[in-house]
Amino acid sequence: MKKIVMTGGGTAGHVTPNIALLPALRNEGYEISYIGSYDGIEKRLIEEQGIPYYGISSGKLRRYFDPKNFSDPFKVLKGYSQSIRLLKKIKPDVVFSKGGFVSVPVVLAAKHCKIPAIIHESDLTPGLANKLAIPSATKVCCTFPETLNYLPQEKAVLTGSPIRRELLKGDAAHAFALCRFSDHTKPVIMIVGGSSGSRAINTAIRGLLPELLKSYNIIHLCGKGNLDSSLYDVSGYAQFEYANQELADMFALADLVISRAGANAICELLALHKPNILIPLSAAASRGDQILNANSFRSQGFSYVLEEEDVTNTTLLEAIEYVFEKKNDYIAAMKNSASRNSIDTIVGLILNASRK
Repeated sequence: MKKIVMTGGGTAGHVTPNIALLPALRNEGYEISYIGSYDGIEKRLIEEQGIPYYGISSGKLRRYFDPKNFSDPFKVLKGYSQSIRLLKKIKPDVVFSKGGFVSVPVVLAAKHCKIPAIIHESDLTPGLANKLAIPSATKVCCTFPETLNYLPQEKAVLTGSPIRRELLKGDAAHAFALCRFSDHTKPVIMIVGGSSGSRAINTAIRGLLPELLKSYNIIHLCGKGNLDSSLYDVSGYAQFEYANQELADMFALADLVISRAGANAICELLALHKPNILIPLSAAASRGDQILNANSFRSQGFSYVLEEEDVTNTTLLEAIEYVFEKKNDYIAAMKNSASRNSIDTIVGLILNASRK
């Protein structure tokens, strides 16, 4: 039986594309194992899939001063040694990495063990973890055409981002019942602030609720620990920390989505042809990758972009009204985009690497 080790973690965005690949890999007869951090979000998400999970030491390599910069390199070295031992034990034919700092020692260990490694970069420009991993990779998959300019030509493959196929099979009626909405005539706005939520987006939406609820039903995925108990019984407003299986149903019900601009999230919106407003994480709180992602989607006519610093009750309401007015234009642009069968393309690369 062919064997594959998958890796990636730190955020859900470094895990969900791996999960999207699982059915196709199983169909190809792969025995799948996963290497992640001891207690990162990837551990729970992967164990829910029934995949053998191995935790290793991991440290974050930062571009700024932090006392942990002195200790984390030793964690990475320990993770590298652990990864070598695990790869020698599992004996995979190929390693597939979705990025995140836990993946760096795994990809380096794969090169040491002479195992081909394929990595995937979701954002428009490679993050630090993937920059460190690229020299050890045999192929580098990417989501945006612009990313090809930042990758070694002989390794780069434009694949798009793997989308969980179940997201395309949602049942709007199920979501309507789950949210306990009573008015079928109102369009639905869905807010997705990421697994930890966004204070700026949550505050803006809740500040606008009295105005929004006059015309819309609201699904608000506000992030862990961000539920507002004072709003539990507000008609037309349904708040959840996060969504799992019910996410597909919520997407099916939504007429407009307000979202952060992580690459996986926006690629899901593109695949679903959902009119959307992107509020990228600010450059002050990130390396600016979400801003680049959002601007790429705006330039292609897929998204309306509102910078976090510009979010007010007025600007957000104006954006919502504008996108609803132009929603058919956004839908047409997304339907006319050059769609790629990301899963088949990536699995094809994995199969080719396994044969060598």
